[in-house]
Amino acid sequence: MDSKRGTAPPNEVPASLIGFPAEEIRAWQAAVAFYAKDLAGRDLLLNSDMETINNRLSEMETCADLEGKSSTACRSGLQSDLVETLDRAAPVYRAHWWAEQDRANREWIAQVAPMVRQMGVQLSEQLADVYQRPWPARRLRVDVVWYGGPYGAYTSLNPTHLTISSHDARNQGVYGFEVLFHESSHALAGAVTEAIAREFRQRDKPIPRDLWHALLFYTTGELVRRDLAYGTMTIASLQGAVPSKYQPYAARFGLYSGAWEGFRGLLDLYWRPYLDGKISFDTAIARLASAQ
Repeated sequence: MDSKRGTAPPNEVPASLIGFPAEEIRAWQAAVAFYAKDLAGRDLLLNSDMETINNRLSEMETCADLEGKSSTACRSGLQSDLVETLDRAAPVYRAHWWAEQDRANREWIAQVAPMVRQMGVQLSEQLADVYQRPWPARRLRVDVVWYGGPYGAYTSLNPTHLTISSHDARNQGVYGFEVLFHESSHALAGAVTEAIAREFRQRDKPIPRDLWHALLFYTTGELVRRDLAYGTMTIASLQGAVPSKYQPYAARFGLYSGAWEGFRGLLDLYWRPYLDGKISFDTAIARLASAQ
């Protein structure tokens, strides 16, 4: 659930609970009410409490409870009312929804894993090259879940932790592969955000709020498009190549609209030449800033 999508009224029994035992209905309604009151208004990505909860629950994936009843290693340290609410609701979820959602999650992994094996190493090297940062030495934690927020996926840092929805229609097929590497590229984005901030400040211009994020979407999508069309190719070797029919995620799902409407044209003009190996990173960022 997320505040932007709304929550069911605490006193209204959702259709999915009809026929459930009264005790299960009470436990589930209590969890929904708790979430609506205390958590739904918090951003899954930007709120530090939500980040802490997500990371801690991920660490305790093998625990039967969060209070440490089964093992002292399973003492979560999260706030007591949250722990109590989750421990009461968890058996209801496991009994009625977990099997189906776990199956969907595993199917998504089975769908995307061959693409990672086939193209993942080369794409990770390309992204590290583009952003001038080494790919993280440690494995990145990726939780494939039923619901991944209103955008279908999000990533927190320190440590890098990806959460991706298997159920979201936007995350299927090759788009799931692109989303996986877009989210992973957040771990490399420091040089981009710093360079954008520096160039705009030097020109005494306001820093566009989401230019860096649009650039990340554009970059991963363009590299995936090229790799699909031409195999595992280096950035410099793609000059003069004929575009493929693959439409990158941001274009396919309408991200270049609203506040992002002008970003695609700017990135085509000033960032793409860098991806083609024609200009330097610093020149590309400087031209983006000058054009705004």
